[in-house]
Amino acid sequence: MNNTIFTFPKPENEPVLGYKPGSAERKEIRKALEDLYKKTTTICPIIGGKEVKTAEMGEIVMPTDNKHVLAKYYKVGEKEVKAAIAAAMKAHEEWANTPWIDRASVMLKIATLISGKYRYLINAATMLGQGKTTMQAEIDSACELVDFLRYNAYYASQIYSDQPCSDKGTLNYVSYRPLEGFVFAITPFNFTSIASNLCLSPVLMGNVCIWKPSTTAMLSNYLLMKIYKEAGLPDGVVNFLPGSGSLIGKVAFADADLAGVHFTGSTGTFNSFWKSIGDNIANYKTYPKIVGETGGKDFIFVHKSADAEQVATAIVRGAFEFQGQKCSAASRAYVPKSLWPKVQKTVGKMLDEIKVGDVRDFSAFVNAVIDEASFDNCMRYIEHAKKSKDAEIVFGGTGDKSKGWFIQPTVILAKDPKYKSMCEEIFGPIITIYVYEDAKYEETLRLCNETSPYALTGAIFATDRKALRKGAELLKYAAGNIYYNDKPTGAVVGQQPFGGARASGTNDKAGSYLNLIRWTSPQAIKETFDPARDYKYPFISDAE
Repeated sequence: MNNTIFTFPKPENEPVLGYKPGSAERKEIRKALEDLYKKTTTICPIIGGKEVKTAEMGEIVMPTDNKHVLAKYYKVGEKEVKAAIAAAMKAHEEWANTPWIDRASVMLKIATLISGKYRYLINAATMLGQGKTTMQAEIDSACELVDFLRYNAYYASQIYSDQPCSDKGTLNYVSYRPLEGFVFAITPFNFTSIASNLCLSPVLMGNVCIWKPSTTAMLSNYLLMKIYKEAGLPDGVVNFLPGSGSLIGKVAFADADLAGVHFTGSTGTFNSFWKSIGDNIANYKTYPKIVGETGGKDFIFVHKSADAEQVATAIVRGAFEFQGQKCSAASRAYVPKSLWPKVQKTVGKMLDEIKVGDVRDFSAFVNAVIDEASFDNCMRYIEHAKKSKDAEIVFGGTGDKSKGWFIQPTVILAKDPKYKSMCEEIFGPIITIYVYEDAKYEETLRLCNETSPYALTGAIFATDRKALRKGAELLKYAAGNIYYNDKPTGAVVGQQPFGGARASGTNDKAGSYLNLIRWTSPQAIKETFDPARDYKYPFISDAE
C-alpha cells in the first residue's frame, strides 16, 4: 500500500498559443480542421466502456456551413439510460475506494494528452462543431479544460488535508466520501471545458457519472470520452449518452440512486430539474446535491470618469466574441450621456473592421450562432427593436442563414431602461445600451441591479475610485463575478472562480475548491484511546 501523504503544488495556467501567421500551431490547426471536415464521424453512446448502436440516429452540422454534416450519432432510449445507470453503480465501489492520488493521476494524464497530443484535434472539433474562432477554441478546449484538471487536483489535495484538531486521548479526522449514488451531468454546447469539468470534477472526488452532452457539442465531447479511456479512466465511471434530454432526464430523475446533478444551461431547464427532483424526493436514498450555472443578463456599467476607448473595446469583445454565446457575455450596457458619442464612434469604427465568417477563415472575428433556433430567436429581438418606439438599431441588425447561421454584431439603443432586450437573456451577438444622465449615476446603478433576475457577471468602468467603490457596493448582489475596468467575460481557473446567484445558478464556483467539495459527503470520525468506564460525572454527589 502506498502510504505517502502528498499535496499537489499550485499549478500554473496553461499558456495560450497565439496561432500567428507562419507559426507551427497555425499549421497544425489547419491540418486538424481539414482532416475533421473531410470525414463524417460516427458517434456511439458509451456505456460501461462499450460503444452501443441503437435504432435511431441524428446528424450534426456545422454552424458556419449548415449543409455540411460533421457527424452522425446514435440516440439512446430508455433501455440504454437504465443500462448506463447500472454500469455507473457497478463501477461505484471500486472507483470510490481507489486512492485519491490515483484518481488525480488519471485527471493529470488527461490534461497532458489534451495539452499535447490532442490539442489541435479537440480545438478543431470545437471550432467546426461549436462555431468558435481559433482563439476562442484555444482558450476553451485546450487551456481552460487543462486548467480545470490541474487545479482540481491541487484543490482536492487541500480538501483532503483539511482536518479537525484532536484533544489529548482522542483522534479526530474527516473522511471526504464520494456521494452515495451517481451524478447526472448535463452539459452545454458553448464550452468544451465546462462539459469536461461537469463530469470530471465529481469523478475526481470518487463519484461516477452519466453524461448527457449537448447535441451541438457532441463531436468534441465524444473525442473527450476517447481521451478519458486512453488516460486510464475505468469503464463505467463516465457513461456517455447522446439523445433526448427529456427522455434521459425522465429516467435519471426517477432513479433511487440519483445523488447529484451537475448542470450548465438555461434557467428554465434548471428550474424543471429542481421540480422533478422535488416531485421524486421521497424515492431517493439520499438528498441529491444540485449544482447549476444558468442564465445571465450580464452588464457593463460606465461612470463618466471612464476611458471611452476602453469601454468601447470591452463592449465589442465582451458582447461579440463567440457571437455572444458565453454565459458571461456582455448583453446590456449603461453609458453616461457625456461619454456616449465617443463610445458610439469607437464601437462603430471597430465594427466596420470586424469580419463575420467561417471558422476556417482566420480573418473572421465573429462566426455563426449555434443553430437555426438560436438564429431565429436573435432575429426576433432585432425585428422587435426595428419596430419599437422605445429602441433603435445603431449597428448591425441583419442576418443570413442561407449557408450558416450568421448574424451581424448588433447594437440596440434603448430609450426605456426596462426595454425588452435590456431585461431578457438572448444568447447571441446583440447588446443593448441605455444612455443615462451623468448626474444619475447612483440612481441608474440601482436600476441596473433591479432590471434583471440574473446575477452572473458584470463590469464597472471608472477611473474615479469613489465611483468604482459605490458601484461595487450597489451591485454586490447583481453579479457573482464582477470586473473593474475590464469586460465581464474570460474568467480564468485559479484566478476568478466562476458562478452567479439569483436566477444564474447556485454559485458553487467552478474552478475552485468550492465546487469540488459539493461532490463529497464528509464523515467525521472520532477515536477515543481510553474510553470511560463509569457513567458518573464528578458533579454527581450528595456531598457539599
